[in-house]
Amino acid sequence: MTNILIAEDDNSIQSILKEVLKYKYKTYHAYSGTEALLVLEKEHIDLILLDLMLPGLSGEEIITKVKNIPIIIVTSKIDIEDKVKCLLKGANDYITKPFDIKELLARIDVQLRLRVNYNTKLIHKNLELLDDNKTLKINSSTIKLTKTEYAIFKQLLLNYPNVISKDSLLNLISKDTLDCDENSLKVHISNIRKKIKSISDKDFIESVWGIGFKLKS
Repeated sequence: MTNILIAEDDNSIQSILKEVLKYKYKTYHAYSGTEALLVLEKEHIDLILLDLMLPGLSGEEIITKVKNIPIIIVTSKIDIEDKVKCLLKGANDYITKPFDIKELLARIDVQLRLRVNYNTKLIHKNLELLDDNKTLKINSSTIKLTKTEYAIFKQLLLNYPNVISKDSLLNLISKDTLDCDENSLKVHISNIRKKIKSISDKDFIESVWGIGFKLKS
């Protein structure tokens, strides 16, 4: 079942959202920004409904700490500047209170469909990169990747069948892997290859001399 985190400090709104979502989704609840982060650490969350005016950490602060999870802002702030700021920080959608339940449900459905469509790109032949636990699945076997290895392999998948240069690859993964440079990139690529070969006789990564890397056709 799809898991939705409701980060909202108003008890009545929490109750309303829990009631309308329970038939289709499993809901988790946080009444502060700090509590929201604790839930995100412990549970697999597919989408967040986020109030901006939370005690502790604000909604704006939460946005900057969340990656790869769709965020719909649900707030009483109606100023266009607030909306623009949140969207630029990484929120996926924005709806103001009081909101229409049908509209909110439609917006949730859209974001979850987009998430599914994006994740389907992370498949190549018998390889599947699983975003929720940073593992690479090959047939029925799985390999645990480090954060850096996951970021690298994800970009190879997203850029298939094209070659991705070392500079481009380093730039694309820089937000998540500040420790990676051109020298350590080769080490990470080598480690990914070793992990794949431990359960498969195929080498899926091709080095293109003088340019970068690509997934083999």
